[in-house]
Amino acid sequence: MTLRMAPLDLMTKLISFPTVSSETNLPLIDWVEDYLLSHGITAHRWPDPDQPNKAALFAHVGPEVEGAVVLSGHTDVVPVEGQPWDTDPWTVVEAKGRFYGRGTCDMKGYDALAIWALVEAHYAELRTPMQLALSFDEEVGCTGAPPMIRAMQGVVPKGSTVIVGEPSMMKAVTGHKGGNAWRTHVIGFEMHSSLQDRSVSAIHEAARLIGWANDMNETAAAATPGPMAAMFDPPFTTWHVGTIQGGTADNITAKDCHFNMGYRAVPGDDTDALDKAWLDKVAQVETAMKTIRPEAEIRLTPKFAVPPLLPEDMGRAETLARALTGDNGSHVVSYGTEAGQFQDAGYSAVVCGPGDIAQAHQPNEYIEVAQFEAGHQFMRDLVTRLCQ
Repeated sequence: MTLRMAPLDLMTKLISFPTVSSETNLPLIDWVEDYLLSHGITAHRWPDPDQPNKAALFAHVGPEVEGAVVLSGHTDVVPVEGQPWDTDPWTVVEAKGRFYGRGTCDMKGYDALAIWALVEAHYAELRTPMQLALSFDEEVGCTGAPPMIRAMQGVVPKGSTVIVGEPSMMKAVTGHKGGNAWRTHVIGFEMHSSLQDRSVSAIHEAARLIGWANDMNETAAAATPGPMAAMFDPPFTTWHVGTIQGGTADNITAKDCHFNMGYRAVPGDDTDALDKAWLDKVAQVETAMKTIRPEAEIRLTPKFAVPPLLPEDMGRAETLARALTGDNGSHVVSYGTEAGQFQDAGYSAVVCGPGDIAQAHQPNEYIEVAQFEAGHQFMRDLVTRLCQ
């Protein structure tokens, strides 16, 4: 019989693959596929047609019927360049009651536990099936999960309940914000800066758009939140500019300015209306630019759109997570996950995983040993429950 690897050994192996979103995840996918096959589990991969160096993987164990519990995680991690790490980020180091390494918290620790659980479930007498789903490019907009979900539904019996193991301190998170983002390219008309009245500064025009976003934030912050919004921190939809580049020299009006902007919307806010408000503002600014220089324009490139996770009235996923953790609190988060995408596809979804989101993306990222062990117990109890 092939040796069953312990969760820590699995996490150590997964973290040894530097699967930063800009790089390939295929060596990790190859290894997981081979490991599962060594236990008689057939895994299915979905290669990204637009990125030949990326693939998702999913597998089904137990009865060949619908209604599986899906353990969902992502394989990509954020970069380590420029961060002051005290250890090798691609090697798990145990110290001070913590496991250090890139992805220990977000979220290869959970991935390892899910792989462990799938193998254990394969050897158990399951009455309810279990599935594993490992995506890619979650960290750059949750773009890998939707095609993976569609592929799953065409290959394996459809699951009913999804546990997305993002770090939640093993609390059942039943709602999160959604988001939409664009790459904005403002194209002006460059001249000597002394002739500003005859030129169009791409930076100045970008500033108008960014100022509009600030106004939207201030208006939302001043409003009284509704019952759904009041659950979140902050209790309103927020607009944010993450990066900006532009200009050539101090004495030249900027020809180009690029910036990434988007919003995180509380569940219940009209995202179509938010999109329209942004597009209308862009059109207004562009029209004014063209009155000075017809060549000026604004180009928008969608980056991603992530649906919110809507709280379900004691849905299957929430009920299961609460039964396994004993958590009866009310928890929502302001970041996005793939849970909303599973929910949009007809699954009951919850976010529940080991670790603290405050440690994600940080130098010297870690997961508390106690949290990892709590996740292990969660998986043991889940396998037992699926046999009943």
